[in-house]
Amino acid sequence: MNQNKNSNLFSAISRREALRRGLLAAGGLMLADNLPFRALAAAPPARAKAVIQLWMWGGPSHLDTFDPKPEAGNDYCGQFKTPVETNVPGIKICELLPLLAKQADKYSIIRSMTHGNNGHETAAYIVQTARMPGGRMVYPCIGAVVSLFKGYDAGYKGLIPPYIVLTDPLGRFSPNGFLSGRYQPFVTGGNPVQTPFAVEGVVAPGISDERQRDRRELLHQLNALDHAMPNDAQLAASAQAEQQAYDMILGDGAKVFDLSQEKSELRDRYGRTKFGQSCLAARRLVEHGVPFVTINSPGWDTHKENFQAMRRLLPDLDKGMSALLQDLSDRGLLDSTIVWWGGEFGRTPKVQWEEPWNGGRGHYGKVFSHVVAGGGFKGGHVVGASDATGENVKERPVYPVDLIGSMYELLGVDGKAKLPNPFGLDTRVMPTPDEDVKSAGLLKEIMPS
Repeated sequence: MNQNKNSNLFSAISRREALRRGLLAAGGLMLADNLPFRALAAAPPARAKAVIQLWMWGGPSHLDTFDPKPEAGNDYCGQFKTPVETNVPGIKICELLPLLAKQADKYSIIRSMTHGNNGHETAAYIVQTARMPGGRMVYPCIGAVVSLFKGYDAGYKGLIPPYIVLTDPLGRFSPNGFLSGRYQPFVTGGNPVQTPFAVEGVVAPGISDERQRDRRELLHQLNALDHAMPNDAQLAASAQAEQQAYDMILGDGAKVFDLSQEKSELRDRYGRTKFGQSCLAARRLVEHGVPFVTINSPGWDTHKENFQAMRRLLPDLDKGMSALLQDLSDRGLLDSTIVWWGGEFGRTPKVQWEEPWNGGRGHYGKVFSHVVAGGGFKGGHVVGASDATGENVKERPVYPVDLIGSMYELLGVDGKAKLPNPFGLDTRVMPTPDEDVKSAGLLKEIMPS
C-alpha cells in the first residue's frame, strides 16, 4: 500500500517537474522582449534553416568509415580490406556502409579534419565551439549559438525548444558555455524505439492524456488566486505560459515525438534501433521548424576490439544516416537542412593488436574525417586528404573553426556578431585574430559560389 502511494507521489513530482520545464521553454516567448540582447542584427543571407548533428561520441575511426586505407596493410586497415565504390566515381568508403555508398552524391567527406588534441573533453570542446580550451571563457557550442540566433530571440515560436539533444546528455562539457541556461539544449531522454517515446517533460510513461487533462482541470478548480484576480496581467501571462506548456505535453508538441504517426515501412528503413529512430525523430523536428538537433550516439571509443564494435555500429549508422538523407531529400528539406556527421577526433591509424587492446584503436586528433550534407553544402566531393597510412594531413587541413564558420555562413549567422556574456567582455561568434585559433579558411570548395 505504502509502496503504491510512494509510486504515485514520485509520478506526480515527475509531471510537476515536467510542467515546470515546459513553462520555462514556452515562457521564453514572453521573456524574449525583455532581454537586453537582441540577436537579429546584421546577419548574412541564409541558405540553411536547420542543422542535424550526428555526434559520434567517443571518436569514430576514419580508416574504418570514410577514409579507408586497404593498401596500407593489415596493421592499419585490419579486417576492412575491401572498401566499396560509391555512386560518385573515385570515392570509396568502408564496405560496411553500402547504403551510404549509394548516397555519396548527397554528401561531401572532409578527410583532413585536424586539431591535434587527444582528450575527449577538450577535443569535444574544440570541435563543438571552434575555440581552444584553457582560456578565461567557456564558449557555447554551435547548437547553443544557433539557438541564440535562430531561436526565441529571433522570432522562433515553436512549442518545442529550438535546441534538442536526442536522447542522452552530451556530457563532459557545458553546451551553453557562458550563455545563460536559456540556451541549454532540451535533452529528451527516453528511447524512440519504444511506443510511446517517453520524452522527459512531454510524455510520461504510465500517465494517459486523459489523466493529465483531469489533473489540469483539478488544478484550475483549486486555483483560488486566479478566480480572485481575473484581470491581473501577471496571472494572465502565467496562464498563457501554462497553456503553451500543456500544448507541448498534450498537443502538437507531443505529436512531433510520436513516431507511430510514421508509416511502418519508413520506420523500418531507418532501422528499429535507438540511433535509427533518433534520425527519424530529428527529421520530424526540423520539419516542424526546430533549428538545431543533435543525435548523441555513444559507443565509438573503441580502445578494445575495435573491429567487433564497428561490426555492431556501422550497419546501424549506415541504415539510419542513409534513410535520413533520402527522406530529407524526398521531402524537399535537404536543401535547407545541414546534416553533419563526426566525433571529437579519430582513432589511431595503426591497430593496437597487443593485450589488453586486442585490435583496438586509441584517440587520434591529428587527422580524422567528418561528413557534411545539405543546407547549401555540395554533395559528391572529398575535401582534403590524409597520407597513405591515415596518420597525417596530406593536403588541405580543415580545422574545426573552418567547418563551424562555414555552417554559420550557410545559416546566416554573422561570425562577427557579439555573444552576450555575464562579464561584459567583447566576445564574438567566431574567434577574433587575437585568439590565435588556427584556420585554413572556410570550405568554399563545397559551398555556393
